[in-house]
Formats: sequence, structure tokens, C-alpha cells
Amino acid sequence: MDLSSLRVQPGPVDLGSHPTSGSPGFDGDKAAGKEALGVLADELADLQERLVATGRSHGAAAPSVLLVLQGMDTSGKGGTVRKVFGLLDPQGVRVASFGAPTHDELTHDFLWRVAPRLPGPGQVGVFDRSHYEDVLVARVRSLADPDEIERRYGAINDFEAGVRAGGTRIVKVLLHISPDEQKDRLLQRLDDPAKHWKFSPVDIDDRALWADYQRAYEVALERTNSDAAPWYVVPAGAKWYRNLVVAQLLRDELRALDLTWPSASFDPDEQRRRLVEQDPLA
Repeated sequence: MDLSSLRVQPGPVDLGSHPTSGSPGFDGDKAAGKEALGVLADELADLQERLVATGRSHGAAAPSVLLVLQGMDTSGKGGTVRKVFGLLDPQGVRVASFGAPTHDELTHDFLWRVAPRLPGPGQVGVFDRSHYEDVLVARVRSLADPDEIERRYGAINDFEAGVRAGGTRIVKVLLHISPDEQKDRLLQRLDDPAKHWKFSPVDIDDRALWADYQRAYEVALERTNSDAAPWYVVPAGAKWYRNLVVAQLLRDELRALDLTWPSASFDPDEQRRRLVEQDPLA
């Protein structure tokens, strides 16, 4: 599947020119998409196992992968984590979610709480919301002055470049939905008592600021898009397509590590002989 059309190009970003539905780069329907995800799952599992094995054999020198997920409420961040990262061995996955900063966190620089939650060597990590909230919500809600917001764009670029130089591959995804799709999903939550816990009146407050949030995203994507940490705008109207794209992006990052199985630190033939000759009940 060709995902090149989803990658953000250098220069100004216009989210209105990016589709919120459909399946760009994929010719099949929902059934074909789910089948393709099943095929991807096998390769993802193999690649992740190689990464975990490399982490155990190489320690701090082993690489890692970080997926950053952003999007408006109901865009499917949590669903993506469940569907895509559910294909992986949880022992090698680190999930972090960033809500409103605590009082203690507010006494430090905005990136202070982020660094400790990066994936460790041999791990695949995902940020369900991230440090980008500090240039999105903070901008829209005027939680920081314009000069501070401006500083944060540069700080993010420096931070991500350092993370990449340290061996962690980063891919950033904006799950892109339309206001109409969000309305439908919010209504579904209100109509189902089992989903009331997912709803907050703040969702409607933020929805009233839709244009402001879209502009905040456009600026953030323009200012923080780089080869070290590229942005992708993924149509999230069709959940099956969203899951397939994110899974492929993750697969591609793992592939790019070009990992081989670590060499044994023992003689396999000798250990096989010992195992065959051993009688544990003797």
C-alpha cells in the first residue's frame, strides 16, 4: 500500500486539502482491508520479536520505535492502540498517555514529563496524545503566551532530533476526522450508557473551537515536520483503514531497522546434546 500521499510535505499545511474519509493508496474494501491487516500482523509479530531479542542481547545499544498519535476527540486514538498494538507482544510495548499536566509537572518544562516515558531499548512505544498537547491545547486555550508557544516548537524539534539520534525511530500520525463524523461518534457515546464514561462535556466545548484547533494543528505540523520525525495525516473516518495504515507505518519503521536474530552466546549443538542425554527423573 502506497502511503506517500499521507505524508506531510515541507511548507504550509492545509488540513482542508487532506481527506478525512476514504482509503487513499488502498484499492480494496473493508473486508480486504481487514484481511490485509491480518497478513501484516504476522510480519509485525516477527519484526517485534527481533526487536525484543535485540534489546535483550544488546542492552542500551538496541534501537526502539515510537509512534505518536494525535487527533481530535473521537478520532480513534484509543481504538488504534487496541487494534494495532494488540497485535504485538505486550512485553515489548510501552503505552503512554498525556492528559492535563499535574501541579508538579507544571513546575517543570513541558518536556520534563515526556522523556521518562519514551520506549526503552528493544521496545515499541506509543504516545496516545503527547507533548503536542502543549502547542495545541495551550495555543487554543491560551494556556501559554505566544512567545512560549513559539519556543516550544523549536524545543520539540530539538528533543525529537535527539531521540532519533539516540536510536529511536519516530513516526507521528494525525488521525483526521470531519466535524460531522465527530458529531456522529459523540452521539453514539451519548446514546449508549456503556460509553458514557468516554464522554465529557468538555468534548462539546472543544468542538466549538474546531477551526482554532485545525489551525493549531496546521501550524504544529508545519513547524515540527522533519525527516527525523515525519508527520502523516491519516483519514480516520473508516476505522479499518485507519488501523491498516498505522499498522503499516509501524511495520515500515521496524523493517527499516533491518534487524537480524542475535547470535547465541552458547554452543547450540553442545546444549542440544546435554538436553537429549539428560534424564531429569534419574
